[in-house]
Amino acid sequence: MLHRMPTADGRPATARRGRAGSPASPAPPSGPPATPPLGRHLARTAREITRAFDEALAAAGGSQPAWLVLISLKTRPLASQRELAEAVGIKEATLTHHLNAMDAGGLITRRRDPANRRVHLVELTPAGEAAFQRMRQAAFAFNERLRAGLADEELADFTRVLDRLRSNVAGGPSAAGPP
Repeated sequence: MLHRMPTADGRPATARRGRAGSPASPAPPSGPPATPPLGRHLARTAREITRAFDEALAAAGGSQPAWLVLISLKTRPLASQRELAEAVGIKEATLTHHLNAMDAGGLITRRRDPANRRVHLVELTPAGEAAFQRMRQAAFAFNERLRAGLADEELADFTRVLDRLRSNVAGGPSAAGPP
C-alpha cells in the first residue's frame, strides 16, 4: 500500500508500508548527501591509521603481519601454524608466506610436532624477541600518538560508538536498532 509523506524539505514523498501497516525504510534522498556517509569516513580514517601504523612498524624493522605473529607467539610461546593463523586472522597459506620470510630472517623457527608430524610448531628466536621489543616500542609510541589530545572520557565514548557501529553491522542490514 502506498502512502504520501512529506520530506524534510516539504515535498511529497512516497513510502511503502511494511507488514501490519508499519512504515518501511524511507527511500534514500536523491542527490548528494548533506554529509559524507559515515562508513566512507570511517573506512578512509581506518586506511590512514593503518598506513601510519605500517610506517611506524617499518621504521622499527617490522611489518603488521610480523607484529601480529610475534605478539601471538609472545602470548603462546609454542603454537602450530593453524593456531597462529586463527590468532592473526588470516588463512594458513597467507601465514605460511609470512612465516617463510620470518624464518629466513631468523625471527622464528619451525619444527614438526613429535606427536603429529603433519603439524608445524612455531617458536620465537632471540632475534625474534629483539624484533618484538622494537616493534612493541613502536606500537606503544604509535598508540600514544593516536590518543594525543583525547581525554579518557572521550576515548571511552569513542569505544562505545565503535562497539555500536560493529554491533549495527554484525547481524546484517537490519541489525541496527535503537541505542
